[in-house]
Amino acid sequence: MDLFVVGGSGLLGAHVVRRAQRSGARVAATFHEHPQTTDADWHPLDLRDQQATQALIEQLRPRMVINCAYRKDDRAITADGAVAVAHGAAQVGAHLVHVSTDVVFSGARVHYDEDSTPDPISAYGRAKAFAETAIAGVAPSAVIARTSLIIADGDSPTEALVHSLTGGAPGVLFTDEVRCPVHAADLADALLELAASARSGIHHVAGADALSRYDLGVLIARRDGLDPGSLPQGHRAASGPPGPLDVRLDCTRTQAVLRTRLRGARQFLAPPTS
Repeated sequence: MDLFVVGGSGLLGAHVVRRAQRSGARVAATFHEHPQTTDADWHPLDLRDQQATQALIEQLRPRMVINCAYRKDDRAITADGAVAVAHGAAQVGAHLVHVSTDVVFSGARVHYDEDSTPDPISAYGRAKAFAETAIAGVAPSAVIARTSLIIADGDSPTEALVHSLTGGAPGVLFTDEVRCPVHAADLADALLELAASARSGIHHVAGADALSRYDLGVLIARRDGLDPGSLPQGHRAASGPPGPLDVRLDCTRTQAVLRTRLRGARQFLAPPTS
């Protein structure tokens, strides 16, 4: 088996599976509830069952593992399950790429490179930061790939939210919460590159543009022919859930070693030209 994708039925995992198959790789992937419709070798898996997680990796014995799985409100999946994946990968000698997040940072410094020390202020951020530290100990050759908001071609949660808000659904887009959105295809290609390489340690893999959630919503609305003027604005600092506000991943060092270009949202969300 060439590649094992944990969380292969999610938004990012599905992109990784499809793009790996397109290159001719033999791919196995996990799903929690429903497999995708690709012809990968699909396996049901609950990451909260650490013994089953390690046993499946030992059974498949892949050369590479990419872990895209997480659940924001479940530490057993996001942290403990990720560590079980790392144990399994280390046991069979597979090169692991673990997908982490910019939310391991508080936003106090705004700009963060790979040498920045995590200082999470949310439960999800703390779970991800714990996983990073534990994985580095269990599988020192692993790549920890921190990313940001993931956008696709209409099927990401952020895009769905924009469509619902322009249709009059309740909610707001924050003008004071800034991230570096990345396209799912770019991120998938970068993860596959890192998995096939001999690289290890922290890598930042996010988009080139820093945008507020509101400005990102405007770009999505314009691309999709919706009225950006109908998007409601708000301030996370005043009304939103606790968490970092302005976090910008500096990807200069990682981009320099990748063939994949990590485009900015202003480019990949530009309206199609006739």
